[in-house]
Amino acid sequence: MSKSQFVCQSCGAAHKKWSGRCDACGEWNTLTEETLSATPGGLKAPKSGTTKSGKVEFTPLNGEQEPPARIVMGVDELDRVFGGGIVPSSATLIGGDPGIGKSTLLLQVAARLARNGLKTVYVSGEEATAQIQDRARRLKVADSPVQLATETDLRKVLSALKTAKPDFVVIDSIQTMWSDSLDAAPGSVSQVRACGQELTRWAKKSGAAIVLVGHVTKEGTIAGPRVVEHMVDAVFYFEGERGHQFRILRAVKNRFGPTDEIGIFEMHQYGLAPAKEPSALFLSSEDTQTGGAAVFAAMEGSRPVLAEVQALVAPSAYGTPRRSIVGWDTNRLAMLLAVLESRCGVSLGGRDVYLSVAGGYRMTEPAGDLAAAAALLTSAAANPGPSKAIFFGEVALSGAIRPVARTEQRLKEAARLGFEQAFVPDGSPTAIEGLTITPIKRLSDLVELIAPEAAS
Repeated sequence: MSKSQFVCQSCGAAHKKWSGRCDACGEWNTLTEETLSATPGGLKAPKSGTTKSGKVEFTPLNGEQEPPARIVMGVDELDRVFGGGIVPSSATLIGGDPGIGKSTLLLQVAARLARNGLKTVYVSGEEATAQIQDRARRLKVADSPVQLATETDLRKVLSALKTAKPDFVVIDSIQTMWSDSLDAAPGSVSQVRACGQELTRWAKKSGAAIVLVGHVTKEGTIAGPRVVEHMVDAVFYFEGERGHQFRILRAVKNRFGPTDEIGIFEMHQYGLAPAKEPSALFLSSEDTQTGGAAVFAAMEGSRPVLAEVQALVAPSAYGTPRRSIVGWDTNRLAMLLAVLESRCGVSLGGRDVYLSVAGGYRMTEPAGDLAAAAALLTSAAANPGPSKAIFFGEVALSGAIRPVARTEQRLKEAARLGFEQAFVPDGSPTAIEGLTITPIKRLSDLVELIAPEAAS
């Protein structure tokens, strides 16, 4: 006897009958029918094994157990994001767009760990063994003692892992795994949840570190229910544009390390390598003579990164001016334009505004307000603005420039890369060798300094 229910493939909510819209998350056309096994006593979730009852042992909070020793992967950018290396008995979920380099990076890591004496297993549900071996030859890691398997049946995978007893496991990908205890298609919410739970439980019991690869939706989030992200210990997103040579590994959850670190990699013919000069990837090599560019000193975790903000202010050809933004928040730009017009007398409301952060970098800090304002002002005034200068500071609605954290680190990175001027919030350090620092109290001060002709 069986009974069906309709499960949302976006949030995992269960419904008794089909409808076009999920009542839990509001998404349309995401409900699919799944079958539940039933017993005379009523419906119950299927089990993959037998649960043994026993005594629960408690441990005092002030116990003297040693912290888990990390497995150093030997890739500086990767170890930085993980917090110093991957922790044994941990489960990690890595998501990213198709073709972004997830499998390439993990195959390189598995090969490096195998060469260092760790027993490493790579299980693929998407590629044949010959395809993985061919990629390994292209990456120059084919001589590494990595054990390969191509299987999607979770029961067979777990049985093989229990026999092999590896130290490091890669599952590529979690959406291709399926359990025969569920009457649902691979990749469905029920299958992803069940397989993720079983693999995480095995990692905790075996002491091995396991990495699950996850597909992403068109919105950029990992496909499947969010409960999978809650199961695992760490969640990372692999970002980047195919047209650019760099990739960014960004932590969004990490029980054993920081969640504001990023790792930057460069793609070349032999795979992914750590970027030697991350700031150079986000700076334009062209010298802009017509204005519309400003360099922002950002902080990504403990690392300062310089990125170029580009702006274009043009006459509007239609009744409604256009706003086009890449790499920044649309609402933040609207606020900045309102402050420029109300507090500084710079009228941009009737003109088209285009703003982009070079290199595909995403500007998330409020400290980027001053750099965006500088790019807009020099574009509106059609002058190049100060040369070899950086900008950072948060713009308040009153027009005041608010201070930001880690100012000295930003300034030292700018001086190291050859910048000569810095426009920063008032009260910032001024004794940085090789750097002329100009404190800015209000946004109107910046207008007078770099683009007085932009004010009406």
